[in-house]
Amino acid sequence: MTDSAKRQGFSTRAVHAGTTPDPTTGARVPPIHQSVAFVFRDVEHAANLFNLDEAGFIYSRLTNPTVSTLQDRLADLEGGAGAVCTASGHAAQMLSLFGLMRAGDEFVASNKLYGGSITQFGHAFARLGWTVRFVDPDDPETVRGACNDRTRAIFSESLANPGGIMCDIESLAKIAHENAIPLIIDNTLATPVLCNPIAYGADLVVHSTTKFLSGHGHAIGGAIIDSGTFDWVASGKFPHLTDPNPAYHGTSFVEKFGELAYTVYSIAVSLRDLGPTMSADIAARTLTGIETLPLRVKKHCENAQATAEWLQKHEQVEWVSYAGLPEDPYYERAQRYCPDGAGAVFTFGVRGGYEAGVKVVENVTLFSHLANIGDTRSLIVHPASTTHRQLSDEQKTAAGAGPEVIRISVGIEDIDDILADLEQALAVATGG
Repeated sequence: MTDSAKRQGFSTRAVHAGTTPDPTTGARVPPIHQSVAFVFRDVEHAANLFNLDEAGFIYSRLTNPTVSTLQDRLADLEGGAGAVCTASGHAAQMLSLFGLMRAGDEFVASNKLYGGSITQFGHAFARLGWTVRFVDPDDPETVRGACNDRTRAIFSESLANPGGIMCDIESLAKIAHENAIPLIIDNTLATPVLCNPIAYGADLVVHSTTKFLSGHGHAIGGAIIDSGTFDWVASGKFPHLTDPNPAYHGTSFVEKFGELAYTVYSIAVSLRDLGPTMSADIAARTLTGIETLPLRVKKHCENAQATAEWLQKHEQVEWVSYAGLPEDPYYERAQRYCPDGAGAVFTFGVRGGYEAGVKVVENVTLFSHLANIGDTRSLIVHPASTTHRQLSDEQKTAAGAGPEVIRISVGIEDIDDILADLEQALAVATGG
């Protein structure tokens, strides 16, 4: 990225970062390179690529020009040194830890996470020999106490799904760095429009690009952005990155690639061996979505703020958890980390508990009842019966997904239509 590009505004970079007109055809929109493999100039060129001595394209499981363009744009918008795209947000979470962990290692994670992440961390990762310690991220001493000699990372969401709870990124970064381990922040709900975790000490940022980045509910993907600032050598805890790699003739990724060690490892080893690759078509769709990201997020936040204020006054609603409300316990923290808006995903509790919650989602007409967020459309779900169903009652409560909880992802429709749909659904659900 040039000095000129660094000085450009976010909206400009959302459109232009990582792209130039195609040198062969002059195409202004990044082409979709729908090719499995790429021709080598000669044997020496092929050898250099396979030895990681030269950057380029070999096979689309590893690198693809369209996907690389998206990676460059995401690194730019998040303020990172590099990025790696994956087939889904869950794949990004797996790869974010794969370069750090060995069997027997541990990581600390917030207990206020998307239900699928809690299940992935607590069950699937256990089969790899990775142990997760779930903690309340609002209790620094508990977080600090959960770290030990086997801990390799701390993981949290910036704005938590489903409750829109804002984590204290700087506090978690301090604890992580005291233990010489990276802080990984899932920035899916906030997006780089609202929050820049790297500026507050995060070392790695992950996204489900499926959500707001793509923005239209038509492209599943994930990404990891590497700040390029973490010292992988000092503690001796990350041999994957520091020690000679036998598959690359004894190459040490840190020695050879410096600030890009983690990024290159994630492509050259993690994608190579695990294979959760983003397709060129999905990368192109996501690039197009990002072009309008600042505009969409502004509208999402305006509608979410108005909806939260309306629900807060509704007699059939017990409570609203939205960090954009001055009465919310996370309001001041959100003003610090997300001053331009508290996102578009939040929860509220409907009077009547579980049964009333189910009736609300079954009686909306404008809202779509489905398990996604970050779409242009307004979306609704009852977490206790869907996204967090597999959790225990205690885990549901800790994650903000109790029996009366409704999660909404407020879209970009006209606000009067959004409120009218909620009004009629609440009336049916509570007999009002």
